[in-house]
Amino acid sequence: MEASSHRSKKWLVVGSAGMLGQDMVRVLELSGHDVSGVTRSELDVTDPTSAEAGVAGFDVVVNCAAWTAVDDAESREGEAFDINAVGAANLAKASNRTGARLVQISTDYVFAGSATVPYDEDQAVAPRSAYGRTKAAGEWAVLAASAGHLVVRTAWLYGAGGPCFPRTMAQLARERDELSVVADQVGQPTWTVDLADLVLRLVDTDAPGGVYHGTSAGETSWFDFTRAIVESIGASVSVVPTTSEAFVRPAPRPAYSVLSHGALEAVGVAAIGDWFERWQRASAEVLGA
Repeated sequence: MEASSHRSKKWLVVGSAGMLGQDMVRVLELSGHDVSGVTRSELDVTDPTSAEAGVAGFDVVVNCAAWTAVDDAESREGEAFDINAVGAANLAKASNRTGARLVQISTDYVFAGSATVPYDEDQAVAPRSAYGRTKAAGEWAVLAASAGHLVVRTAWLYGAGGPCFPRTMAQLARERDELSVVADQVGQPTWTVDLADLVLRLVDTDAPGGVYHGTSAGETSWFDFTRAIVESIGASVSVVPTTSEAFVRPAPRPAYSVLSHGALEAVGVAAIGDWFERWQRASAEVLGA
């Protein structure tokens, strides 16, 4: 698609103050798109009237607004559902009425995490946590509202615009002599800039509606990711492997969060590159080095 047609679209990023939202706005701006960002005080996704008024006049709406406090969702599932499911439904219906295309950001937590090979886009969801259930409900609501909407699942997100695993581990590496990190959870660390770029490319190529996976290629454990983070800052801290049982938390974590990218390949959209190569590219910006 030519650049002139790219610029004819008006984009709205809902949840623009978050880590992904900030990079979504930045990537769109750098690509020359007409983009506006709104925070919860400006558009409350749980309010249908606010949602419809907020999306009016836009061609593409990217929903980065979400309840992402995974452990808190276990005891506050109703509140998480209001944002992750009802909010997604409100935006999907509002987008239908105003003629916009919705891009719903979802998560690997919709799967059980018990697989041994990457999850395909059409595999049945089986969330084990409250957070996963509410995000799965949001996916259903968006796809039920229109076959043209997009659901983009991601995982292990990190970026410069908010708290994330690499920033936390880098800080701990500067303060401690040893870090114990789980080695039995496997996934795909994904840079928010790369995910934002993928969303842009999906929309700009008029990809068919449905589910796509927006994660880096390859796979790694939290333990090995931490070793890469420590190497990036030149810290001398010792990183030792441990198990999930040593870090029991309210919400169960998927042991295997690797997502396949067949749907992207089928529509001719390049998937994000290998996680390690992308981390090497992202680390200085993310860690402020």
